[in-house]
Amino acid sequence: MFAVIETGGKQYKVESGLRLRVEKIDAEVGAGVDLDKVLMVVADEGVQIGKPYLEGAHVSATVQEQGRGKKIRIIKFKRRKHFRKQMGHRQSYTELLIGDIVSA
Repeated sequence: MFAVIETGGKQYKVESGLRLRVEKIDAEVGAGVDLDKVLMVVADEGVQIGKPYLEGAHVSATVQEQGRGKKIRIIKFKRRKHFRKQMGHRQSYTELLIGDIVSA
């Protein structure tokens, strides 16, 4: 059994027991999170597709870690113009352990 969920503007295919890094969710480490934007659930009895989300379906997960990703360097450069600009960015993430998938 697996499901397709949406969180942080992105879609993820999840199944029970999967560790997944998603955009930052405001929750403490060890806390339970209920993801209710379920787009599709595939089980033994068939496929359920939402329009756009399934009513009554949700995926429960546990927050394993809050962190920040690897630093990305941004360099802007214009030749012969004496222009050079450097910036950096580190994206925050939340690591989830997927638990139960409840279909509608």
